[in-house]
Amino acid sequence: MDDRLEPHAGSGETSVDISGMTCASCVARVEKALRAVPGVEDASVNLALERASVRGSAAADDLLAAVRRAGYEAALTQAGQPRAAAPETGLPGWWPVAAAALFSIPLMLPMLGGLVGADWALPGWLQWLLATPVQFWLGARFYRAGWKALRAGAGNMDLLVAIGTSAAYGLSVWLLLSGGDHGGGHDGAHLYFESSAVVITLVLLGKWLEARARRQTVEAISALETLRPTEALVRRAGGDVPVPVDEVKVGDLLVVRPGARVAADGRVEEGRSHQDESLLTGESLPVAKEPGDRVTGGAVNADGLLLVRVTAVGAATLLSQIIRQVEDAQAVKAPIQRLVDRVSAVFVPVVLLISLLTFVGWVLATGDWQAALLNAVAVQVIACPCALGLATPTAIMVGTGVAARQGILIRDAEALETAHALDTVMFDKTGTLTEGRPTVAAVEGADPALVLALAAAVQQASEHPLARAVLDHARERRVALRAAADARALPGRGVQAEVDGTTVYLGNARLMEELGAAADALHDSAARHERDGRTVSWLARGAAGRVEVLGLLAFGDRVRPGAAAAVARLRAMGVTPAMLTGDNAGAAQAVAAALGIERYAAQVLPGEKAEHVRREAQAGRIVAMVGDGINDAPALAAASVGIAMAGGTDVAMHTAGITLMRGEPGLVADAIEVSHRTYRKIRQNLGWAFVYNVVGIPLAAFGLLNPVLAGAAMALSSVSVVGNALLLRRWRPEAGAAAHAATESAPDISTHGAIVPPSKGENTMYELTVEGMSCGHCVGRVTKSVQGVDAAAKVEIDLPTKKVRIDSGADLERIAAAIDEAGYPVTARAVA
Repeated sequence: MDDRLEPHAGSGETSVDISGMTCASCVARVEKALRAVPGVEDASVNLALERASVRGSAAADDLLAAVRRAGYEAALTQAGQPRAAAPETGLPGWWPVAAAALFSIPLMLPMLGGLVGADWALPGWLQWLLATPVQFWLGARFYRAGWKALRAGAGNMDLLVAIGTSAAYGLSVWLLLSGGDHGGGHDGAHLYFESSAVVITLVLLGKWLEARARRQTVEAISALETLRPTEALVRRAGGDVPVPVDEVKVGDLLVVRPGARVAADGRVEEGRSHQDESLLTGESLPVAKEPGDRVTGGAVNADGLLLVRVTAVGAATLLSQIIRQVEDAQAVKAPIQRLVDRVSAVFVPVVLLISLLTFVGWVLATGDWQAALLNAVAVQVIACPCALGLATPTAIMVGTGVAARQGILIRDAEALETAHALDTVMFDKTGTLTEGRPTVAAVEGADPALVLALAAAVQQASEHPLARAVLDHARERRVALRAAADARALPGRGVQAEVDGTTVYLGNARLMEELGAAADALHDSAARHERDGRTVSWLARGAAGRVEVLGLLAFGDRVRPGAAAAVARLRAMGVTPAMLTGDNAGAAQAVAAALGIERYAAQVLPGEKAEHVRREAQAGRIVAMVGDGINDAPALAAASVGIAMAGGTDVAMHTAGITLMRGEPGLVADAIEVSHRTYRKIRQNLGWAFVYNVVGIPLAAFGLLNPVLAGAAMALSSVSVVGNALLLRRWRPEAGAAAHAATESAPDISTHGAIVPPSKGENTMYELTVEGMSCGHCVGRVTKSVQGVDAAAKVEIDLPTKKVRIDSGADLERIAAAIDEAGYPVTARAVA
């Protein structure tokens, strides 16, 4: 039975593109509107893609009309087609934040001056000029969103911002126009323009950060799309014809040349080769392909020409299904309902009711409507969400900053808030817990030194990953390379060359059978290595009919230094470690045993990884997925928190909410710890904000807190919140550094559990200045280029200063050349 993923069922499903959504409450309103349409069975809205998937028999026009009645724009789109990122239009997305900040900073001068005993007050008319464009131009979006919430009978942060800032702004205008001691000259202490402007600026900043996080999903899907070639070579009557991939049909015969990507899923009809499927399946070693074997679209063909009969195209291919699963996982993952949004639904009507009761009560009691208005507005001023607006973003900004200094890049504030509650961490194996490249684990034969020398001679002209492993092992053992002639690849079987006047063969068991070479003496050893998940290559020498097997080489994937300590630390934190891998059962069992992981699953396809994560979530667990490859993307999206390794693919980093800037599994525990600290600060900040409101609102309602004191209390609450958040800057990993130091001199653990002594060569600390880096993806690519030269290299990158510190045993010029080749110029280099 074909074990690929089942095609996504599209019958009865309509896909609708939606514009104008800004938050989770928008998603809820659109879903509610769609589900109310007769014939709709279910509706799911993806905020990141701005797309709704509707299942049922409802007419498309009815769905569009329902969305428009809810206050949003809608258009039909083809189900399953990834939505492209919105094109850049003129000004960048951060310009409203920058413009609001430019207007707001001068307004804060009176408050800052008061803290140091100076009079920096601005004329009232100038404060009005600065605050008005922030309130009604840059802040117009809050009025629009607040109006939509009112029409839907709901309260949200946008409505709270609109009401609170309008109260502060309106009171300031009234005080300014009333003259007297309220607004003339430089008496700005009694005006509250800075309150309205600063709140709008901070909330705009939060909205911009949220929009950036949402765009990561679209970028992830775009990165997946780049794996699909745009053109395919199809064998038709008259020869091989290049055609667009969209025109390839089931039954076509593809011609896949060495080095080319496979254009569609199919089965090999003719030829033998190896294919790199690591980005799709997680298999760490190239996979041999021969007639009858299945090939996957997006895989890279290695050394032989293949003729492939197409069995699936378009949305039915494995790559398309991975793309769809990333979309689906993002759509069905319930967003975290932020504390501020939860309370604002109750807080807004309560504040409005108290303000109205205050006005009515004072008018009835005293007949002084101006005093009544001042007290009513004082209620709204003290309730203006200055501290509420600061509580979450300040803690998140400080938390993400201190995490980045420790090598943890947090892209998504939601991931930072969620990670504190994790109880299960599921690791990918290849490239995450292991180094992700083959190494020679054993050389066996009557003369192992001769076996290694001949294998290195045969492989010295090859770029195959196993060839590089042999040559690296030979260099470590100081084996002199022998001259080889007439070297050639035997696709799907191995290689051969003339060494010392004799033909030497290095390849798989099939090649030995074809040569008639008996390998009975080493059969048990080979079987043991294969049970341990290793790949076995046989070395033979001789002429046709008289070929003698001299020995074998076993290849495995080495466990990352520090992985065992990272797993132990997670367990000590009360988090259960688990492992998912597309590799074979022997390799999975060996790595799990070496690291002390009790729960693991092998030969898991990308979709199955996501299913494993979902089953854990359904069992009530809060799950993180740690991975580095395209095959991990659906699981990273399905997890409560996706954590990507910076040395992996762009797709993994786009999909994950957290990226580890160094390839150290120990950073996973550090990420959880900084989340604990940040979430605690968020709760403390919200507590401060509500204490001021709970105490201040009754005082204002009873006339004991005039607007001036209300403004001062509001400013004090903001200072308390910011000061508390800044305490996060003192955070340092408690156990991360110790664990890292403990593993620096520790031996590597191979996948069969044996201890391999570390290399006798000493590492050197290099410091380079690298231009062109601007984001976490640049960090990942530079890290990957360095570890392509030395997989064990430790890389630390400081983006602001462009400094790259590298602890490696490799030559500095090779490292610098690799970084340059990756597109990042090295402008200075030194030995630290």
